[in-house]
Amino acid sequence: MRAFRVSHPAPAATYPLEPVETAVPEPGPGEVGIRVLACGVCRTDLHVTEGDLPVHRPGVVPGHEIVGEVEALGNGVTDLAVGDRVGVAWLRHTCGLCRYCVRGAENLCPESRYTGWDADGGYAEHTVAPAAFVHRLPPGYSDVELAPLLCAGIIGFRALRRACLPQGGSLGIYGFGGSAHLAAQVALAQGAAVHVMTRSPDAQQLARQLGAASAQGAADPPPEPLDAAILFAPVGDLVLPALEALDRGGTLAIAGIHLSDIPTLDYQRHLFQERTLRSVTSNTRADAREFLAIAARHHLEVTTMPYALDDAGRALADLAADRVTGAAVLVP
Repeated sequence: MRAFRVSHPAPAATYPLEPVETAVPEPGPGEVGIRVLACGVCRTDLHVTEGDLPVHRPGVVPGHEIVGEVEALGNGVTDLAVGDRVGVAWLRHTCGLCRYCVRGAENLCPESRYTGWDADGGYAEHTVAPAAFVHRLPPGYSDVELAPLLCAGIIGFRALRRACLPQGGSLGIYGFGGSAHLAAQVALAQGAAVHVMTRSPDAQQLARQLGAASAQGAADPPPEPLDAAILFAPVGDLVLPALEALDRGGTLAIAGIHLSDIPTLDYQRHLFQERTLRSVTSNTRADAREFLAIAARHHLEVTTMPYALDDAGRALADLAADRVTGAAVLVP
């Protein structure tokens, strides 16, 4: 099969992915073999490829927004069948025994492992995944539309919950890529007024088309105080204007796995009046199930830019240079 590996992390503009021909992986006990139909290109893939995240598996195949068809079953798999359309997301293993797993916070499990970082992912024609971490997918979406739901959608949903947006409140979104444009639609369906801050004119236009109340520059103040905000752009400099835009008691959730350094906070200006700053770490399988159920009930407009698998390097370079509107998706 054809796949792309991160042989040596480097800037995406240098096209660090290495094409390889390798055997189709065989599923082990409790795993399923999957023919990849589509794989989203996530900013976390960019962090793995460029070295912002430390190497966990040398020569890893990135990609953790995988839509595929089950083609082989490992020993012990009984709840999936060959031919099922399934999704593979970022979280692929937890211990199930630690205090975090027991209390329903498996995203914090110290033994957690991740697709496209600890194990080979979906920048390939075939992959394998633990059956217990494979997701059923909602009907009414194409393979390309489904791919971004599996990380961009799930993480955006968790970030929205972490931001504690009140019913009918005002939400600020900083950065407007694959995850943000899906979280915005969930918030709008809940009756929120959504204000988008992004440097991309195309993204500002998309935000308005989806129903945002306003769209302006990345660090511009929104037209009203925010009850909640989510920072999707991995830019620490934006933490300060986002906190300053919060109303009393507001919460800012930072959605990314990587963030550049945050400048010095001024307590009175940025945090006083019970403003809250929260991080978001991965997701639980319960988050995924809840979000995919929402996607089944409320059809989301998934804006995508498809690329051939052989153009994986170009897709990452375009994402790094902000040339992607919505979500880039690889199609083998």
